[in-house]
Amino acid sequence: MDAKMWYLAIGGKQQGPMGAEDIINKLRTGDINGETLAYASEVTQTWTPINQISQFVGVTLNGSRVPDIPEVPRGQLADEIDYRIFGDDLQFVEIELDPNESVIAEAGAMMYMDEKISMDTIFGDGAKKQEDGFWGALKSAGKRIITGESLFMTVFTNTVPEGKSSVAFGAPYPGKIIVVDLREVGGTLLCQKEAFLCGAKGVSIGIAFQKRFGVGLFGGEGFIMQKLEGDGLVFCHAGGTIISKELAPNQVLKVDTGCIVAYQPSVDFDIEMAKNVKTALFGGEGLFFATLKGPGRVWLQSLPFSRLASRIYSAARQTGGGGKDEGSVLGGVFNLISGDK
Repeated sequence: MDAKMWYLAIGGKQQGPMGAEDIINKLRTGDINGETLAYASEVTQTWTPINQISQFVGVTLNGSRVPDIPEVPRGQLADEIDYRIFGDDLQFVEIELDPNESVIAEAGAMMYMDEKISMDTIFGDGAKKQEDGFWGALKSAGKRIITGESLFMTVFTNTVPEGKSSVAFGAPYPGKIIVVDLREVGGTLLCQKEAFLCGAKGVSIGIAFQKRFGVGLFGGEGFIMQKLEGDGLVFCHAGGTIISKELAPNQVLKVDTGCIVAYQPSVDFDIEMAKNVKTALFGGEGLFFATLKGPGRVWLQSLPFSRLASRIYSAARQTGGGGKDEGSVLGGVFNLISGDK
């Protein structure tokens, strides 16, 4: 009997711990399939589709076995692109496109491009297939409005029959650009609004609603987040320095509500009230902080843009300057509640 403890990600929720035999039984009964994500610290480095884990390959309904289940071909939907990131605190990413490859980006993000790059504006996120027609594009565009983005996105395509061409995109404010291969995180990434900078053509940019009222109200990101789906590379931007942490099952990380950039759907995002009243009132960290419970990967930023903007505003002479007391009672009720400086 395999003594390793496994966890499954089903419907964005973690199930487990369980043994390998439990997973095999679920495969045989059809409760899960080869695309279900599984994790065991002794076996996998991150969440991995079951059909890519050797001991589960070939298990099918009713206990029969068939030849190995093939992996999803790399780049089946999204274009495979090459890139280079330049700079330190004010970064930009240069993407190299093969003939007929494309990259999508938010309007106004382009920094420069080669002569042979074709630029086109599309309605929605460009991930919908042609048969979805106008209503599919309209639904996609509607999601973007909810997140505060434009109805349109820009597609950059290498139109040269032979040879490579490049296009570059600049960060909107000081910080770092992070690169995520959606295939390595299970095909879905949840991130803060306006974090998406650009990505391979074929990636879908949608929305995710916070299911917990408290998280939406006090979690620092509101009730709506961006949901990036697909099997290609995406480039996100956040403030300050970015750190990635891999949370083990049931591992809890307490975070300032404004410092969350992105996380896998398997991570449980909740809020917690500061227990020490004196610290909550005068410590400058607010009444609430976020709790992230594994398993899954999270990305954190050291300088949220809202904090940077608040510091600049409070230091401006016309506002009276001297924003040293923000976050405490003297700094205003909103900062006391949100802790987002």
